Formats: sequence, structure tokens, C-alpha cells
Amino acid sequence: MELRQLRYFVAIVDHGSLSRAARVLHIAQPALTQQIRQLEDEMAAQLLHRSAQGVIATDAGKVFYEHALAILKQVQDAKQAVAQSTDKPSGTVALGIPQSVSNALALPLLNAVRSIYPEITLQLTEELTGNLITQLKSGRLNLAVLFDDGQLSSFAATPMIEEEMMYITRARSQYGVKGRKGVPLAQAIQAPLILPGLAHGVRPRIENLVRSQGMSLDNVIEINSVAILKSAILADIGATILPVAPLLADIERGEMVAHRIAGEQISRTLVLCASRNIPLTTAAAAVEKLVLDVTDALCRSGQWGHTRVLERE
Repeated sequence: MELRQLRYFVAIVDHGSLSRAARVLHIAQPALTQQIRQLEDEMAAQLLHRSAQGVIATDAGKVFYEHALAILKQVQDAKQAVAQSTDKPSGTVALGIPQSVSNALALPLLNAVRSIYPEITLQLTEELTGNLITQLKSGRLNLAVLFDDGQLSSFAATPMIEEEMMYITRARSQYGVKGRKGVPLAQAIQAPLILPGLAHGVRPRIENLVRSQGMSLDNVIEINSVAILKSAILADIGATILPVAPLLADIERGEMVAHRIAGEQISRTLVLCASRNIPLTTAAAAVEKLVLDVTDALCRSGQWGHTRVLERE
């Protein structure tokens, strides 16, 4: 198997056509077809399905596509690590962040990278936690912000912050709390709770806490999109228990209200993770430090509210 075959295969899947991929790759279509046949022979599997409408990956091809992307990314990282100097980091760094963190972190980080490291191209991926873990393991991501659930030992993890989770409703909601500084957990879970799915780092934390109190979540509306979750809260379909970061703008405008959970400290810990097996490029190491610096500044200035910066070694 050759690297060029991986590049050819990825290009065909991306473009959905042998002829378009051949033009982009500047290779004759018969030669491209021959290379893919050799690749399929070596893999002992059909990787592409050809039809009059175009070319799509088979089930085996979809699995191989993910591995091919990861291998090509690692080769690119290796080239950049050799070429770049330590005093002027350059190249591409792929960073994954959860949906519920992107509102607070993405834009300040992008601005910081452009200002401090103009030679670095930052590729931000916004995904569910479970998907980020998969991509970090495969090497498609250099770094990922993850929720520490005690199962991240396979990664090199640096503590970032602890975020308090709060009971959040629409302003003047039928599920709102009046004249109280906090809402008991037992009361909060009586409302229809709009929560992300179990692949999201917040949901297991809430479920475990509720079970530990001898209660259960019986009225959950599962929504995995932050935008749709916001719309559902503003429509007063239910309330939620989340960190304030993804809903901060709505809270500051007075469209939503956040209440502490009385008698309980419900929080989540964010950590910055990298692979233990794949060395960071100089550029990735620079971005790693910058993520921590930007996060600290946002928390200490109050822009990322209801958070606490964690100690690091």
C-alpha cells in the first residue's frame, strides 16, 4: 500500500467521481482506476461502489476512509514537525471542541492564534464528546477539549477548568423559580428537561447524580443541537441543566434565567487532551499552551462565567 493510493482513494470519495478526482489529482483516469483496483486487491475488499450516478464508498470503504484520513494527517504532521523551527511555529493544527464549549472558547482562541501565531492554520472541529474521542484516538485531531469522566487515561490530559451546571429556563417561564436563590434538584427534574444525548459529556453527569439521590429522570426531551436546544427553551417547551457557556448570550439579554441547584454542586471538569502515542508538532504544542492561556483569561475576567481555573503541574 502506498500513500498516493490513500490520497487517490480519499479524493475519489470526497469528489464522488473518478473523473473529477482524476482532474484534481492531475492523473489519467485509467491510471487512477488501476491504482484503486490494486488497493482493493490488497485490502481484499470492495471499497467503492460505482454507478452511473457516481462513486460512493462501500461500508468497508467508509471504515477505510477514516483510517486513510488519519494516516495522511499524521504524515502531514510529521513533515511539518521536521520542517518548522521552534521559534516560529507554523503549519496546521486540528483542535476539537464540544458544542457546549464553542460559544465561550472558539472565537477568542481563533483571534489569539491569528494574532500570536499567524503562520499556524487552526482547524476547529465542533462535535459531540464521543466523536471527538474517536477522532483524537485515530489521529485526525491533534488536540481536543474533553469532559473528564474518569475514562481518559489513554490520553495525555491537562486540567483546564471546572464549570458549574445550572438550572436554566426561559425568562417568565412556567418552569421558572421565583423568589429563591436556588432550586432543589428534586424540583428541577420535575420539569421537562431538554438535555443532550448520552454521547454528550453533560448528560451522564446529570444522570449519575440523579440516580445517586435515589431519583430518576422521567421527562427528558433529547436534543443534540445547541441551536435547537436554545429554540426549545425559548419556546418554553422545558428547562435544562447545563453550564451557562452555550446559553450565555441569551442569559445576558434577559431572555433566559439561570439558577443554581440548591444544596448540590453539579459541575463538569474540562481537560485538554492529546494522544500519548503521537507526538505533538511544534505548532500543536504552541496551540496547546494558548488554549490554556485563553481559557484562564476568559475565566478570570468573568467572560466565561461560573467557572474555576484548575491547578496544573
